[in-house]
Amino acid sequence: MVSEPCRSCPDQNPVNYLLYLTGMLSYLRCLLCCFVVILTCCLVLLIRSEMAGRNGRNDDAIATALTAVAQALAQNQGNGSHGQEDQGEAEEWRLVRFMRNKPPTFKGRFNPEGALTWMESMEKIFHAMVTNDDQKVRLATHMLAEEAEYWWTSTKRRIEASGDAITWVRFKNEFLKKYFPEDLRNKKEAEFLNLKQGSMFVAEYAAKYEELSRFCPYINAEDAMVSKCVKFEKGLRLEIYQYICFHEIIDFDTLVHKCRMFDDAGKAKMNYYKVVSDKKGKGHGIGKPSNAHFELF
Repeated sequence: MVSEPCRSCPDQNPVNYLLYLTGMLSYLRCLLCCFVVILTCCLVLLIRSEMAGRNGRNDDAIATALTAVAQALAQNQGNGSHGQEDQGEAEEWRLVRFMRNKPPTFKGRFNPEGALTWMESMEKIFHAMVTNDDQKVRLATHMLAEEAEYWWTSTKRRIEASGDAITWVRFKNEFLKKYFPEDLRNKKEAEFLNLKQGSMFVAEYAAKYEELSRFCPYINAEDAMVSKCVKFEKGLRLEIYQYICFHEIIDFDTLVHKCRMFDDAGKAKMNYYKVVSDKKGKGHGIGKPSNAHFELF
């Protein structure tokens, strides 16, 4: 029989399993520290109870000293065990949580859309995690490989030499400048501005519209909803535009929904007439004498 995988472990990946064991050891160490603190406090209480009936400054001084020792021990455990070592373990666990989101690896080379997709994937993961700027940079650069990793090594060295801080915004700007330069962004923006429905269905046109609109951030601004709708209407086929423009819809999702309904109705109408036409064509030929029939007589 094949034994089932360990359900208590995060997964069967060796790296994650090692980090899991490290975390468990840290947890056991914390329990041991708490046990030492509790034992010390019990000892203090026992000594103070024995001295409860006594008087004298020396006894009070001893009790006070023991209490101070217990407090110092507790503070030392709190500060020491949760110091640099625990901070390192916290970073390792953050990496484990990050890897559980299956972040993609970026290898560089000329892949503009792949670079943009990779950056969007990173930001999507960070949106679901509690991370600061430094952590975002370290986690994201962990997923760079081959040419992209070589690029970041030299770029990081250059930024550090200049004395500038490596923030997430700075990394993002450097990354896009390298792998998705401005001239390519301008081409994508022009492609969006010239987008037409053409032979696409409304659903396909809307999906392409949303995909390219990310290259025009101003079209997705809160106060640009009307402009977004007008731009979408202008790219529709004439028969759909003539139907929809009089409604003056200023909500994009509603506009797409109405256009899709009209498009579906048009497709249903075309299919209906096609079926009727085919049936008429077949019916017209029934009983019609063929050339071979005439030749027999």
